[in-house]
Amino acid sequence: MIIIGEKINGAIPSMAKAIADRDEAWIREIAKKQAEAGADFIDCCASVDENEVETLAWMIDLIQSVTDTPISVDSPSAQACVDAMQYCSRPGLINSVSGEGRKIDIVFPAIADTQWQVMALLCDDTGIPKSAADRIRVLDHVMARAKEYGIAQSRIHIDPLVEMLCTAEDGISVLLEVMAYTKEHYPGVHLSGAISNISYNLPYRKIVNIAFAVLCVNAGMDSAVLDPLNRDLRGAIYATEALKGDDFYCMEYISAYREGIFGPAK
Repeated sequence: MIIIGEKINGAIPSMAKAIADRDEAWIREIAKKQAEAGADFIDCCASVDENEVETLAWMIDLIQSVTDTPISVDSPSAQACVDAMQYCSRPGLINSVSGEGRKIDIVFPAIADTQWQVMALLCDDTGIPKSAADRIRVLDHVMARAKEYGIAQSRIHIDPLVEMLCTAEDGISVLLEVMAYTKEHYPGVHLSGAISNISYNLPYRKIVNIAFAVLCVNAGMDSAVLDPLNRDLRGAIYATEALKGDDFYCMEYISAYREGIFGPAK
C-alpha cells in the first residue's frame, strides 16, 4: 500500500492553528513522525485563502528539513500545485487533477516529462457524479488526456471519490463499480482515495475507517490518503493484504509488526 500521510493539512483545526501561528516546530514534528511511520508521501495542504503558494513553499521547506520523503502538493488550485513544484527537492505527487475546468491542461503539461505522479479525482464541471457511469466517463477522459501527454498509468492515482457514508446513497456500490472498471481497463494505475472521508459525521469514526479500508484493499486499492500513525488502521491493511494472498508468506505483515508499525505500543 502506498501511504500518503494526511496530517499536514490546514483543513485540520490543529494544523490550521499551527500554520496561522507559524509553529515551525510542530509542523516539523508531524512531518518527521509520519515519515518514521513509513509514509511514502507527505501531503502538504495549506488551506489558506491568501498567499497560498508562499505558504506551501514555507511548509514544504519545513517538511524537507526533517525528511526526504516526497511531498504530495495538495490544493484545489491546479495552478498552485504546479507553482509549488519548484520548491520540492525531488519528484512527488500532485494532489490533484480532475475533469474540472482547465486543471488537466495546467497539470499534465507540467508533469509530462518528469517523474512526478498525480492524483486524479473523478469529478468534472457538473460536480461529483452520482452514478458509476458518469464517474467512469470522467475516468476515460482523464486517461485519454494522460495518454496524449505520455503519462504512464503507473504515475496516476485514481480517486473514485470517497463520500460520507451517512449521506451518499448507494455510495459504496458506486465506488466499488468504478474501482472494478478501473482495474479492468487501466490495470497499471493506482487506486486511491481519502479513507477518513467515509466516516464524517458518524460516531466512533475509527472503526468505520478500518472497515472501509479493508473493503477497499480487497477491491484493489493500493494507495490511500490516511493517518500513517493510526496503528490499528495500518495493521488492518497489512492483514487484509496478507489474507488476499498479496503478501508472500506474510513477510510484510510480520516485518511491519516487528518494526512497530502496528500492534501493541512498545
